[in-house]
Amino acid sequence: MSVVATRRDVLGGLLVGFTLAPAARAQTGGGEGSGGPPTVAPDLPGTLAQFPDLDAWIRVAPDGRIIVFTGKAELGTGVKTAMAQLAADEIDVALDRVVMVTADTHLTPNEGVTAGSQTLEQSGTAIANAAANVRLLLAQVAAERWGVAATDLFTRNGAVLDGAGRSVAYADLAASVSLAVRARANVPRKRVVARRLIGRPVPRIDLPAKLSGQAAYVQDMHQPGMMHARVLRGPASGTRPTGEDAAIARQPGVMRVVRRGRFAAIVGPREWPLEQALRATGRAGWTPDPDAVPPPATPAGLLAMRRESQVVSERRDDPGALPVRRMSARYDRPYLLHGAIGPSCAVALFQDDALTVWTHSQGVEPLRQALAELLGMPADRIRCVHREGAGCYGHNGADDVAGDAAIVARAMPGVPVRLQWTREQEHGWEPLGPMMLAQLDAGLDASGRIVNWRHQVWSNTHSTRPTEAGDLLAGLEMVPPFRPTKPEPIPQPNGGGDRNAIPLYRFANQQVVNHFLPHMPVRVSALRGLGAHLNIFALESFMDELAVAAGRDPVAFRLAHLDDPRAAAVIRRAAALFGWDTYRPTLNRGRGFGFARYKNQGAYCAIALDVEHIPDEGRLIVHRAAAAVDSGEAVNPDGIRNQVEGGILQSISWTAYEAAGHDGTRRTDYDWSTYPILRFADVPRTVLVDVIDRPGMPFLGTGECAQGPAAAALANALALATGLRRRSMPLAPAGQSS
Repeated sequence: MSVVATRRDVLGGLLVGFTLAPAARAQTGGGEGSGGPPTVAPDLPGTLAQFPDLDAWIRVAPDGRIIVFTGKAELGTGVKTAMAQLAADEIDVALDRVVMVTADTHLTPNEGVTAGSQTLEQSGTAIANAAANVRLLLAQVAAERWGVAATDLFTRNGAVLDGAGRSVAYADLAASVSLAVRARANVPRKRVVARRLIGRPVPRIDLPAKLSGQAAYVQDMHQPGMMHARVLRGPASGTRPTGEDAAIARQPGVMRVVRRGRFAAIVGPREWPLEQALRATGRAGWTPDPDAVPPPATPAGLLAMRRESQVVSERRDDPGALPVRRMSARYDRPYLLHGAIGPSCAVALFQDDALTVWTHSQGVEPLRQALAELLGMPADRIRCVHREGAGCYGHNGADDVAGDAAIVARAMPGVPVRLQWTREQEHGWEPLGPMMLAQLDAGLDASGRIVNWRHQVWSNTHSTRPTEAGDLLAGLEMVPPFRPTKPEPIPQPNGGGDRNAIPLYRFANQQVVNHFLPHMPVRVSALRGLGAHLNIFALESFMDELAVAAGRDPVAFRLAHLDDPRAAAVIRRAAALFGWDTYRPTLNRGRGFGFARYKNQGAYCAIALDVEHIPDEGRLIVHRAAAAVDSGEAVNPDGIRNQVEGGILQSISWTAYEAAGHDGTRRTDYDWSTYPILRFADVPRTVLVDVIDRPGMPFLGTGECAQGPAAAALANALALATGLRRRSMPLAPAGQSS
């Protein structure tokens, strides 16, 4: 497949009258919360404001199928299904008549990075409104044919009808409709009562291949004549390889060694011999990196690092309020691995002076810019195509391995190259979720109400996603090395280390301070939820501690400090689902509650956990989890439940068990035997998730809403069960997860 293909080439001539709006070629930053391309149509919703031409989003094929383009990627969250539902419902076709094209630098709008739980809010909103525009245009063409008013017509199942027996299929209208026009802002979407798919559970369109063992991931890709490759690196960040080309090249199955600067990879026709060659050469030999700086041994070490402090929220509604009791607490988390179940992989082909890379990067457009600099190629000669990867949320090794594969493919023109990291390389080299620390101080008045609140957080950046060559591992191995992008804090309202540090509760006086740590002793980047995991853990744990001090029920205490009715509704729903009022703690068993609105602008989520601590075994048992979530209009309620359920399990794993080790020279966790994650035996016995659907309301990001509340609920339940408040993650005793 040529890298310079048009949509017509790629889709086999299905599309009619294709033109790509110039705005769709604009580049965007790769960070979480990036502003993206400039707004050119501010009256249009979602990313339609940046790319207002309809054919950037939708085409009607001659056979009546609807081709939908999105710059967002499916990461296992079900957004591909939800966006297909939106398009099918709004344009009035069956779901199986929608073809989704996702995250391809030569085909789709440049929507930056799929991150921050913003896909439906941005791309889903754009697709829904673009589809409504297309439905109107089809009706108008039919009206012109019949000499009637478009308002007298209606659509159903891929056809326009007049109610008097006449109908015309979209396939018959396709050649007469040009979608190279700007979307109109005043086109109404379908009335809620007329929707057939939006708001209903629909089977995920990405699951059949995964569940049946078919080729579903980039790791499964195969092309004729494809060669395999393995990169030669030391065992972990903080090391450098020292192996000699000649010794490695003599290993059976190694056809070639590709070296550029300090980057080296071995290539051969079969994968297993390359793995054996790595083992035989001791992973090519290694030496400590003389430039490596050891990270802090504990989160308290963050306090001694150089900081750039900024007050991100301040309120003085009642400066004269006098607390009768003051409390302080410090909470922290260690470095965390992404722990992708499938080690990172990419497939690359350099042919006719053009490069195609199939990648599970969450940002194909920024990655393309980084690859262009790395290889010294024009960006328009590089095409990055998203393919799903086997398990990751955030910035793991996907972009780095794409850079590795691109270098090898460039050295072998005309040969497809599949390069996969080993498990040890994934654990040893992927960017970590940052170590963090939060200090909270509050004062209670005589009535037990919070009148003063201060939240401080210390953290490195939460996004080093690639926008330049120096953001890739291979870029750092060039001679001379490329310079990484300078780390910067992500501004509110999205935030990075300070994400969700600003409470949704109403306090008379509050101050939130972000202590940004620009120096990174270890490479860190986006882990699902960014700083929300630690900040909500701290905020909601402290709310429980204050509730105890005030002699109040934790749920009632939260409600007393809220003036957001949707927040209150979610809290009440979760408490009722759990049976909060009738729960009675027993020896070593307690309940815990946590709540947040993700980024204070995404989904509302409240979670209650029933947790038992077994001292003799050093184990935790989560007997029950009950959650309520308000995501605005629920496109696929089952998909929302999936995300909250998964978020609860992931958060229990992070909060109770996980911590990335370091010996002062290099990382010490290379596989699942040394890096503990939640095992099947330790998942909650039951998980109930209630979705509060609000038809007609804006979509609210859901994918990361559960991690913070679940972390706090676990800590609060353990405090009640054991009488001991744990404020440092991981909460469980070492070696608990079996």
